[in-house]
Amino acid sequence: MANNENGGLGKSNFFAGITGAWANMTGFLNDVRSEMRKVVTPSRKEVQVTTTVVIIAVFIFGVFFFVTDNVFKVAVNMLLNKLGGLK
Repeated sequence: MANNENGGLGKSNFFAGITGAWANMTGFLNDVRSEMRKVVTPSRKEVQVTTTVVIIAVFIFGVFFFVTDNVFKVAVNMLLNKLGGLK
């Protein structure tokens, strides 16, 4: 008479799975710790420079998309007027 489909090995498989999961979790946490040791906090000057670059880039992209949107709006309105869609 077999205890279960695994031939009586259900408990050992269960505990092997738990210990394997524990080993995976501790390995992951060790990897996280080693990567966090490599993290460097930027200086105040670096933060100021990168913030300035981001603000300028956002402004430039905003102007670009504003101009592009207006150009397409004018072009579509002209096309619709030619085709008789807007009167």
